Amino acid sequence: MTIHIEELTFDVIIGLLDFERDKSQRVIINLKASYDYSDDKFIDYADMVLLMQNELKVTRYKLLENALLGLKEILYTTYPQLKTLSIKISKPDILDTCVVSLSNTWNF
Repeated sequence: MTIHIEELTFDVIIGLLDFERDKSQRVIINLKASYDYSDDKFIDYADMVLLMQNELKVTRYKLLENALLGLKEILYTTYPQLKTLSIKISKPDILDTCVVSLSNTWNF
């Protein structure tokens, strides 16, 4: 099975710049995760969404790289049945002329 979470949008403190540390900014998360499904080993996507939101809101990462690694760690620890995990974090409002994103894919 593959879970797709697309365009999960919320505000968090994330970034290095002074103004990024003072005021929340919008981030957009896209996730694709595959796992071996069975009746007793399903993944609740609503819980997965809350887990990601809480991780980013509580930890207040300075770098998108560390935010990606933090999400990977908490998701794989919570859901060890994951086979692959792909996460993309976008900051759509940081630059006027583009959307900045960072992504990675892991195979477990």
